[in-house]
Amino acid sequence: MDRRYADPLDVPTLAAIAHLSPSQFGRVFKDVYGETPHRYLQRRRVERAMTLLRQTDRPVTDVAWDVGFASLGTFSRTFSNIVGLSPTEFRAQHAPVAVPSCFIAAWTRPREGTAPLTTAVSEKRDEGEPH
Repeated sequence: MDRRYADPLDVPTLAAIAHLSPSQFGRVFKDVYGETPHRYLQRRRVERAMTLLRQTDRPVTDVAWDVGFASLGTFSRTFSNIVGLSPTEFRAQHAPVAVPSCFIAAWTRPREGTAPLTTAVSEKRDEGEPH
């Protein structure tokens, strides 16, 4: 399911691959993963769609089809239920950046009791450390 999330997968097919009956497969899957196979597949598709929406400018409809949804309405409803935003709202709030914001925040965060980076680097050079 993780590799073939865009394929039309159903419980009887998945159960046959696992050599279980569909009902037994559903019970075992939910015990192991904490959600039904259908919901797990929807979530994986939405997770992949989130990546595509952040990293590409492809239309939302194309993203929906790319990740295995046959209907834009179903994709939008499922995406909104899982993420809390519509696909368009999500894309607007997660515009691509060249450097992840967590790195920028960590790099530029002032630290009490430490010298600024430029001062620390010049002091190391003055001490004869290799450049």
